[in-house]
Amino acid sequence: MVGEFEVGAVPFNPDGWGPPDSTTVTATTTTTLPLHVPFAPFSRSEKLGRIADFTRSFPAANANPSNRPSSKHGAAHPSDAPFDFSLDLDAFPLVNPDDDSSFRLVDAKPPPRPKFGPKWRFNQHRPQLPQRRDEEVEARKREAEKERARRDRLYNLNRSNQNQQRREAAIFKSSVDIQPEWNMLDQIPFSTFSKLSFTVPEPDDLLLCGALEYYDRSFDRITPKNERRLERFKNRNFFKVTTTDDPVIRRLANEDKATVFATDTILATLMCAPRSVYSWDIVVQRVGNKLFFDKRDGSQLDLLSVHETSQEPLPEAKDDINSAHSLGVEAAYINQNFSQQVLVRDGNKVSFDEPNPFANEGDEVASVAYRYRRWKLDDGMYLVARCEVQSVVELNNKKSFLTLNALNEFDPKYSGVDWRQKLETQRGAVLATELKNNANKLAKWTAQALLANADLMKLGYVSRVHPRDHFNHVILAVVGYKPRDFASQINLNTANMWGIVKSIVDLCMKLNEGKYVLVKDPSKPQVRIYEVPADAFENDYVEEPLPEEEQVQPPSEDAEGGEANSTTNDVENKEIDAQT
Repeated sequence: MVGEFEVGAVPFNPDGWGPPDSTTVTATTTTTLPLHVPFAPFSRSEKLGRIADFTRSFPAANANPSNRPSSKHGAAHPSDAPFDFSLDLDAFPLVNPDDDSSFRLVDAKPPPRPKFGPKWRFNQHRPQLPQRRDEEVEARKREAEKERARRDRLYNLNRSNQNQQRREAAIFKSSVDIQPEWNMLDQIPFSTFSKLSFTVPEPDDLLLCGALEYYDRSFDRITPKNERRLERFKNRNFFKVTTTDDPVIRRLANEDKATVFATDTILATLMCAPRSVYSWDIVVQRVGNKLFFDKRDGSQLDLLSVHETSQEPLPEAKDDINSAHSLGVEAAYINQNFSQQVLVRDGNKVSFDEPNPFANEGDEVASVAYRYRRWKLDDGMYLVARCEVQSVVELNNKKSFLTLNALNEFDPKYSGVDWRQKLETQRGAVLATELKNNANKLAKWTAQALLANADLMKLGYVSRVHPRDHFNHVILAVVGYKPRDFASQINLNTANMWGIVKSIVDLCMKLNEGKYVLVKDPSKPQVRIYEVPADAFENDYVEEPLPEEEQVQPPSEDAEGGEANSTTNDVENKEIDAQT
């Protein structure tokens, strides 16, 4: 038990805290004051620290300093008094600091938990604010994701294809109805096409028909700021004649000029088959030792695909102006009118060996020339194809052939790139977006230009006046490319293209005489070969027809006269009217 503690007399200091500067201390006061009571000067504004620490009990002066907190030695030394702060380095720095190196204040708080992980391993004294800030950032990200998902839901609700979430889940229809009596002979996955390669020698030009008008170079200076309205050419006739209906090909076949016959559209479809997504079909007829590649009447090959390779799904409703069928009709209509508007229509034409083989006398025919070219595929096997060019231009005192095609913008929301804002400053970004969304169409145009040996291919950028107006369009820009350079830019390998054609020709030459059809699977990257009856796809063949509004009026040949009827823009306008 500790004895009674006497403080003694404490002198009063009227001028401040602590003992006065000069005071008379009696002997009695001196003897009753505790010994070794330190004093540290301070002002009224400073916070007071400890006054006394009754928990400390230090050993004798000769003890080990490391065992100083132990209380078993008792308070044998005067410095062990509760009021002794002589070893407190904070208040008295003059004392030996080694004696108090392990001093710790008494603290009832739990020890801090170690911060594990790379963020805290080398910075354990970092305050807690960064972690709280990270949590706030994560919370904001989650809120942004919720808001984005909400906007996507509202966007999908405003469109007609509410049940179609992604393009991968879209169900495409076959381009032709597979009849139960058809016999499937083989199916070829597109993965095998990528390994094929075949080099053909330079082709021969057998015949050149038609007449070409000159290209108007003023269209090269068109920009979105001085756009031009797309005109309509209702009186000019455009022909989409298949292989066996072509009188020139029939004549060349009778003269045994080749073994395989096709058109540039059919060959380009085969060459670019691995890039296709929509279903297509090509009719193959084996007659004797000859092979004819045809398209059906009303085939999808007469139209142009739009957003075929895009990830954004298009509306499925046929009456929607942005459905795949409606956009195909609109793109064909734009392409035909564009190919005639960019010409110098002054009556000056470049005529060739024979006139247009499909036109009647007195008809106003669109500017087009047909080049019948022959390639050698093998010993004794030749291929003849009808290739098209649309215009001619004088370059270095030499006439150069041009192909004219138009890309069309229908709604910037689908592509994510607004042509009117990006064409002047970021034309490369616009072209890259089109290559992503329309890879098959651009590859087919390039293949057709290479087959026709065109010197230049002109691409027009045509957009709707308003996203909801699919009748009126404007030309925003026209850009020219060399076909071979553009083919390398879009990674189109000529040897691989001919390898695909050669493999399909070899496969079909092994078949018996008859009629067959190549059908691209609507949901898988593969093509199937069916054996069909001889009267398939003819007028007397009973087949489940498509609704009339879903069909494009095909160019047909008069059975008696053998002359092909022409397809005009009036038909296209009626088709577009039917869609709306």
